[in-house]
Amino acid sequence: MAVKIRLKRMGAHKKPFYRVVVADSRSPRDGRFIEEIGYYNPLTDPADIKIDPEKAKKWLSTGAAPTDTVRALFKKSGIIE
Repeated sequence: MAVKIRLKRMGAHKKPFYRVVVADSRSPRDGRFIEEIGYYNPLTDPADIKIDPEKAKKWLSTGAAPTDTVRALFKKSGIIE
């Protein structure tokens, strides 16, 4: 099973916020997920990023692959270099 760390879109029309989730790569974007590890709100200034570093590092060490956007969020949060 290929596991990815990716964003799940939430919120109303034209007011999105995202949850950072660990999910099977075959599941739909807003579908089933394994664990929620944080959230990201791009509408606030500056953008609100809250990610649990212990959970993120645990999933990265077990082989979960982050998407490009999530990798950029991890870098901004200081989870990865």
